[in-house]
Amino acid sequence: MIRHSTLSASGAGLMALAALVGAAIALYAYFTPMTGVTGTPGALLVVVSSLALLAAGVILWLRSYGFVYWALIVLGFLGVAGTFAAGWFLHEWLLMAAMAVVAVGLVLALFRRSTSAVEGN
Repeated sequence: MIRHSTLSASGAGLMALAALVGAAIALYAYFTPMTGVTGTPGALLVVVSSLALLAAGVILWLRSYGFVYWALIVLGFLGVAGTFAAGWFLHEWLLMAAMAVVAVGLVLALFRRSTSAVEGN
């Protein structure tokens, strides 16, 4: 049986991994000539936002309760929406796919362990 804490940790891990992939895609677009966004501030901003989502995923993986947890969930969804929009404007379709996976990870991270649910089993 899958426990809620396992889903939460899996979601945070998926979020961190997908954000790392997003950062790699953005770095590739930023540094590789002929991508159309080489050296642009928008591409650099996407690198930074993807790294921020990576950091949020790692923190969510280590912490599964409290104000910081919920603040990172909310800020994570806002970060995903903004980075997804930036991927759209930069025509980076793989980055948009990575952000969709980050969003799935965030949704899975919402299934955190509840002490009353565990005691009832």
